[in-house]
Amino acid sequence: MSATRRQLLARTGAVGAGIVFGGALAELFAGTAAAQPLGRTGYGPLVPDPNGLLDLPKGFRYRVLSREGDPLRSGEGPVPSHHDGMAAFAGRHGRVHLVRNHENRVDARVPVPVIDGLTYDPAGKGGCTALALDARGEVVSERVALAGTAVNCAGGPTPWGTWLSCEETEDRAGTNGYTKDHGFVFEVDGADPHRSGAVPLTAMGRFQHEAIAVDPRRGVVYETEDAFLKPFGLFYRFLPEKPLGGLGSLRAGGRLQALRVPDVPDLSSIQETGTTFDRVEWVDVPDPLAQGTPVRLQDFGPRGITHAQKLEGCYWGGRSVYFVSSFARGADGSAADHFGQIWRYDPDHHRLTLVVVFGPDTDVRLPGESPDNICLAPSGGLMVCEDGNGAQHVFGVTRHGEVYAMARNAQNIGTAEQPEWGEFAGVTFSPDGRTMFVNCYTPGTTFAVTGPWHG
Repeated sequence: MSATRRQLLARTGAVGAGIVFGGALAELFAGTAAAQPLGRTGYGPLVPDPNGLLDLPKGFRYRVLSREGDPLRSGEGPVPSHHDGMAAFAGRHGRVHLVRNHENRVDARVPVPVIDGLTYDPAGKGGCTALALDARGEVVSERVALAGTAVNCAGGPTPWGTWLSCEETEDRAGTNGYTKDHGFVFEVDGADPHRSGAVPLTAMGRFQHEAIAVDPRRGVVYETEDAFLKPFGLFYRFLPEKPLGGLGSLRAGGRLQALRVPDVPDLSSIQETGTTFDRVEWVDVPDPLAQGTPVRLQDFGPRGITHAQKLEGCYWGGRSVYFVSSFARGADGSAADHFGQIWRYDPDHHRLTLVVVFGPDTDVRLPGESPDNICLAPSGGLMVCEDGNGAQHVFGVTRHGEVYAMARNAQNIGTAEQPEWGEFAGVTFSPDGRTMFVNCYTPGTTFAVTGPWHG
């Protein structure tokens, strides 16, 4: 089913956000960034960084805010490894608070330091750190915000200004040396971490969490499960007992439910953009803590439940939640192959719609390889982190539909004969839109990028 860019964004609600495209959808992501006409729609070619860290267009500059292995300003230990998901929050007196995940497994080179009152399981190497920047963008503090967790990948912000950090694992106590079960969501207050502590939100389920999005009107929390191999993950919603209740309110509990699309056991089988299911169902999860059986393997009744491979990003926009399946492969057991899907769920009408299918034989071909984190740019376009092989980029997509390279990781973590570059993650903008923050996963580095952002 062919569609124009405007039709696509009308479906997704992006037109209302100020993003306007015209022309064939096939042009939107065609080719590589280097092949695009940049000029007024991009920022020009990338300029090699003489320091070998981050290549940017002319006129842009970066500062390294934090780097793996350097001392934390709090004196609590070194900056941990594997910088991943991140969000920026407005603070008092012009401050910006960054909350940053560390996707550390048990073999992480630099674990998150164990801190009294902020540690869930002393054997866990993951967690979050928090940076505070003053009105000039200078780092004034950096400290542990959550410790003793595992594989903190993504998450999402809440309407009340906290970060929900997600464990992308379901290891039990006694596995990999852990003393407690893992696979939970944790709330983190970046401005004052001791207010949030290290309390697992157990009612939100124990599974391989990836990301969350909160409905700002109802307080419903949507959750994705990143399961790479069969049985694939589910798409969930959590109905809190105290919706929109502020910091700590999610601890009061609620109901965890999984999405069922009648007669669709695997979302990858749907290949046509615009396909809509008008009355999807939500089914109570029998055992959210997965005490005996992983949630995605539990008995949801004779009609089953709907699975999808590699469910990752989860975003709220307009009056709908969007979630991403990064890819599906028949060789792994999926019903069909695709290079990525974006689905929209409209809770007002209980309606699920497939809005984008990525791939070489579809309307959309993404630049580079394996797009991951996405955020809205000051210009009204998008910034997309790349997580694949070869050189890694942050790509921009303008309001006019041009794709361009915004940044390139210049840090070779391989060899001269076999170069390798770490992925980008956690792209986000300061509340005033003047600074782009982005992480390099390996070696863990947080950059602040400033320059002549388009309006």
